[in-house]
Amino acid sequence: MNLLATDDRNAEQVAYWNGPNGERWRTRQQDQDALLAPVTDALLLRAAPAAGDVAIDVGCGCGATSIELARRVAPGGRVLGIDISAPMLARARERAPAELPLSFIMADVTAYTFEAGAADLLFSRFGVMFFAEPQKSFINMRRALRRRGRLVFACWRDPRSNPWLMLPFEEACRHVPRPAPSAPEEPGPFAFADERRVRGILDGAGFSEVRLEPVDLTFDIAFGRGLDAAVDGMMGMGPTARALEGQPPQIRAAAAQSIRAAFAQYQAGNSVMLPGAIWIACAANP
Repeated sequence: MNLLATDDRNAEQVAYWNGPNGERWRTRQQDQDALLAPVTDALLLRAAPAAGDVAIDVGCGCGATSIELARRVAPGGRVLGIDISAPMLARARERAPAELPLSFIMADVTAYTFEAGAADLLFSRFGVMFFAEPQKSFINMRRALRRRGRLVFACWRDPRSNPWLMLPFEEACRHVPRPAPSAPEEPGPFAFADERRVRGILDGAGFSEVRLEPVDLTFDIAFGRGLDAAVDGMMGMGPTARALEGQPPQIRAAAAQSIRAAFAQYQAGNSVMLPGAIWIACAANP
């Protein structure tokens, strides 16, 4: 692992995304990209990357959003994808077309020394909710933006508004002890669920014209491959995967049966459609 820069307070997240969870995202890259395609489309619509733009993709993961950004800023532009996960960045580099103006680095955006004032766009699909000190992280990221450069990112709204994630988790918890709940502001997928908190972070980091738009989406958690794929997919990601980690086969099998029964009512052909809810945050560098 060759991490160019890191903040010590983010060490736990670095370890997490370079362990089994990072490997799961790498091996499930194709399904994850298909699942999150509605989010990517909504983000790109609002970010409006154009030829000649310089864009930074924060928490770029396996590279889907970086690749799409690079297609849109060519010719004349360039994209930097940045992440802390070696497994996911390896996958991003494998799949990135050589002709695109795209590079990747492994670094923590809280500590990385960006080229000051060079970027037109800071962009992120679920890559900004994992900082120990988010205001510090956004202050550092803002330094990368030119004057009037823009910030656009997606983050999850509250868990109750995201049954695509929480329904299988609740079914799994019928069979395993319920994990201790995270503190509302602890780094994690729902750390930016509170609109007031996000506004406060961005205002405090010096951004202007901050706005958060609630966007409701529907996710095909079966990836168009039927009920079994939905069960397998959701048992291998998010809070359900964490709840079932290390459990014996008989417990996992019982949880799978419960999850399958819950999903069946949402099945439509080879799809299993469940609602989700995100914020799309937009702001400017004054």
